[in-house]
Amino acid sequence: MSTTHSSAMLAKHAGIEARIAVESRRPAPDTVLISELKKQKLRIKEALARL
Repeated sequence: MSTTHSSAMLAKHAGIEARIAVESRRPAPDTVLISELKKQKLRIKEALARL
């Protein structure tokens, strides 16, 4: 796997993490959205671990 691909995956992981943080700070956070974002983040983390 290329370094570019893993860098892109790390950037996407960080972006999802930032979206979770923003949503969590809202007065009425969307728990379904947060749950889905966490699942996406986990899939990326697992893919990176396989590299």
